[in-house]
Amino acid sequence: MADITITPSEDGPYLVSGPVRITDVDGREIPHPDPVSLCRCGQSANKPFCDGTHLTIDFDGTLAN
Repeated sequence: MADITITPSEDGPYLVSGPVRITDVDGREIPHPDPVSLCRCGQSANKPFCDGTHLTIDFDGTLAN
């Protein structure tokens, strides 16, 4: 099985690398680069991808343990 890595960046997106398949609600595959940055703040205008909005809204991506 191929390795897929998902890493939350500090106060930013999830960084995903490896052969991951991303689909829309209808099951159509969404093309993306590898690695890909997925929105974690919920405010991206290009969901599910990060567009850098987290930088302008003071997103706090602190992970609670």
